[in-house]
Amino acid sequence: MTLQQMHYFVAAVRHGSLSAAAEALYISQPSLSEQIRRLERELGAPVFIRTNRRLRLTEAGRALLPHAEQALTLFENARSSVREIQALEGGLASFGTFSTAFQFFLADVIEEFRRRYPAVRLRFLGLNSQEVADAVREGDLEAGLVQLPIDDRELDVRPPVMTHEVVYLSRDPERTTAPMTIELLATRPLVLSEVRWSDTDPIRRQLRERSQKAGVPLEPTIEVEFQKAALELAARGVADTVVSLPAADSLGFTGALSWSRFEPPLYETYSFVTRKGARPSAATLELMRMIHDHLNGPLPMGAERVRPARRAQP
Repeated sequence: MTLQQMHYFVAAVRHGSLSAAAEALYISQPSLSEQIRRLERELGAPVFIRTNRRLRLTEAGRALLPHAEQALTLFENARSSVREIQALEGGLASFGTFSTAFQFFLADVIEEFRRRYPAVRLRFLGLNSQEVADAVREGDLEAGLVQLPIDDRELDVRPPVMTHEVVYLSRDPERTTAPMTIELLATRPLVLSEVRWSDTDPIRRQLRERSQKAGVPLEPTIEVEFQKAALELAARGVADTVVSLPAADSLGFTGALSWSRFEPPLYETYSFVTRKGARPSAATLELMRMIHDHLNGPLPMGAERVRPARRAQP
């Protein structure tokens, strides 16, 4: 069973006769009829009842039709995607991601993308993951890389592409000699970021769930907007903080702070999101592919894809 046979079969259905389909396809009727006969032999059943007026579908033909149409649509989408990728000579890629992505990997990806596709314009928003998800859902962005979990209504959430270990950081090395538990964390002075998104921020949600399960209150001493501000205050000894290890490293604080992992380990997971039923532009799809490939190269400190992160010495 070939795509050509499917194409001829669907054309015959749409035009109502083999002769009309052959004329529309600019081929001879005997050639089209032979392909239909081969299709029927492979299926083991006729697909048409041939009359003097119009072709009529048999039960087998009616069962085959939606699958044949779907196969042709998938093939055309695949061919269009390749054509668009090969012809990335303009257009716009719009993408959203977390606020530290530029320091972590995005500058390298943008540089490579611009070198390959200098005619494509790029638009990036570095926001909280939930805000990125909302912008994708509303159509303001075509796609985003977000930290899970998020409100995924009307979104397609793709398989995870990156997992980071979240750690406890302090200027005092005595505070990081043992794994951090939620009960111990509740006794420490804390500065936490994402104050505007405290209810939906994935790290805060995980900490809140652990504290509720353990029956201990967890209240930050200080709340700020950005992770860099939380790390700066921790480096000054004002309070300790909880941040992913790659974020602390990319922002330049792993030399100034000691860290310990959580028990049980705490992770943040990232996935691409797109609007359900909407196909991103070729430029945005190519940007997503390049980000995926970049993140699946050599890993930064504390970043993992499948296996749990291993503790390194700060």
